[in-house]
Amino acid sequence: MKKTLFAFSALLFLVFWFTCTNCRSIRRDTDSRPVSHELWDQLLKKHVDAKGFVNYKGFIQDSAQLNAYTRLLSSAHPNDKTWSRNEQLAYWINAYNAFTVQLVTRHYPVASIKDIKRGIPFVNTVWDLKFIKIQGYTYDLNNIEHNIIRPIFKDARVHCAINCASYSCPPLRAEAYTAARLDEQLTDGVRQFLKDPLRNRITPERAEVSEIFKWFKGDFEESEGSLRQFLKKYAPVDITDKTEIVHIDYNWNLNDVATQN
Repeated sequence: MKKTLFAFSALLFLVFWFTCTNCRSIRRDTDSRPVSHELWDQLLKKHVDAKGFVNYKGFIQDSAQLNAYTRLLSSAHPNDKTWSRNEQLAYWINAYNAFTVQLVTRHYPVASIKDIKRGIPFVNTVWDLKFIKIQGYTYDLNNIEHNIIRPIFKDARVHCAINCASYSCPPLRAEAYTAARLDEQLTDGVRQFLKDPLRNRITPERAEVSEIFKWFKGDFEESEGSLRQFLKKYAPVDITDKTEIVHIDYNWNLNDVATQN
């Protein structure tokens, strides 16, 4: 019994340690210049449908273009000297989404992105695979989300922009994020996600919302003071102090257009 408790405690400590490590922001002193996201924009317009489901077979057919785009990303690490804030954030959102799609295509067909690599969160799951190389630095998807996007940019709207290749994720946007339109795109992404009946069901009396709003509640509180205030700002209907807020179980099935027909 003592050995079991010790092992469990050690596991909790390990997960906590990795989680805290992921809270440290990453900045790099590089000499790169902002890159174009046109290749990614073309792919998204071609292979993402109106509901945000992804044609992974189509991405596989266009793997040369996808690989060309990820190589472009790998050649230019954002920095504070030659990149604006919006250029950096647009880059990291696009990078997270593009490398996620690339990872799925390399293991396709899979029922869930989780099937690629199961393990302990922040230790050895699919999001901890260190396959992303950018100008000499190596990252995993958790690094990009929890070390860079969340702590550096502190914009809760990004939770509706990055896509984890799952049914319950905010839909993959059918266009690349750009510095010029970033604020508009992020706001629209939140509004579209909250009015999407496949992933959120909101009435003035009851708001059934994604578990994303539970997992990252602190980010939404930091943004607007409370989750309720965040929902009030972006929801398609009026949210009041009496609106009941509950969370919908997350569906980790792949957001594959082939399985939605």
